[in-house]
Parts: sequence; C-alpha cells; structure tokens
Amino acid sequence: MEIYNFNQTQSIYNNFLSELRDINVQKDSMRFRRNLERCGEISAYEISKEMISDALNVNTPLGVSAMQTIQEIPVVATVLRAGLPLHQGVLNYFDNADNCFISAYRKHTDETHFEVEVEYLACPSVEGRTVILCDPMLATGSSMFLAYKALLKKGNPKFVHVVSVIASQQGIDFVKENFPSNTKIWIGAIDPKMTAQAYISPGLGDAGDLAFGVKLDV
Repeated sequence: MEIYNFNQTQSIYNNFLSELRDINVQKDSMRFRRNLERCGEISAYEISKEMISDALNVNTPLGVSAMQTIQEIPVVATVLRAGLPLHQGVLNYFDNADNCFISAYRKHTDETHFEVEVEYLACPSVEGRTVILCDPMLATGSSMFLAYKALLKKGNPKFVHVVSVIASQQGIDFVKENFPSNTKIWIGAIDPKMTAQAYISPGLGDAGDLAFGVKLDV
C-alpha cells in the first residue's frame, strides 16, 4: 500500500497544516475550516494525477483545442462531522462527484476506553468506482475502517483513496493491515504518539470542536 506524505514534500500544504496545528491560529474557527478545505483541495489535485484522462475536443472562439480531461466521476465519502471541510475541499476540485456521508462517533465506556459506532450512511453505489474517503484525523484507524466497511454495503470500489490531515503511526499501521491493496493513503503528517484518550500527539486537538464548536457529550 502506497502512502503519500505531504510533510515529506515541498508543498504549500505544509503552510496550511502549520496553521491548523497552531494554538493561536486555531482560535479563528473560520480559518481552521478554510485550512482543512485547502488541504482537501491540494489532496484532490494530487489524486487527480492518478486518474485516467480522456481526449476531448473543446470549441473555442477561434477554433478547436484538443484537451486531456478527467471524465471519471468519483465518490467523495466523509466521516461526520469533522470531515465536512476536508470533504468540501475535495469536492471543490471534483465538483461533479457523487457524495457519501457516514456518521461515526466514539461511544465511551470510561475515560480511556471507547467503541466506535456507525449509525448513519447516505451513499450511492460504489461498485467499480473510485472512492475518496475523508477524515482529518487518523488516530487508531478504527473509525476509518468502520466507514470503509459501511461503504461495502453499497458495492466494491475499484480503488480507495484515504485522505487525512494528521495520522498516528498506529493509525497508518492499522489501515495498512486492514484495508485492501487497492488503497492509497494521502496524509499531511504522521505523528509518533497518541494520548491515553486516543488523541494524536502532538496532533492539533479535536478537529470537530475546532471547526464547529465544542460539543456537549452525553
């Protein structure tokens, strides 16, 4: 399984990721959302290089131009709620994509233990299609895997692009072990540790809360 790590490249992506991590810049939730969106846009641009293009003749005011364009329509899938800005960034570039939304949340049994539950899925058929699965934080990897399993109820994708902003090494290892070989991971950075509460360290905190406000846990 191939991994594309933006942190190992010279890319403007890393500027946006630095702001996402910065505790002072995080105070501006609108900028936090926009930076997630930007990371999605850059990821979509890089993914587009791996999709098949077709010849297309375009009529201009002065003649006909032969172009190479991507005609494939992917399915952009997102784990709610933190994944929404990242999803929008991908959708800005694949603007004719079909969309899938998956609700996955941590159901805590105590302060340090939890189970991930999926309770909502709105998805087209993914049979034989390219799926771009977005979630900004790849911590344990269990949420991403359960989202992938939920997708399989709608068919078998021909390829899966996993798009995250920050991952733990444990999360990367989990995806490599449990996802099929027709998967590629696109990641902003891989951090070495997780806290006892399974937050990535140094990470950036709770992406959902930073983007949309602190939730009341019941």
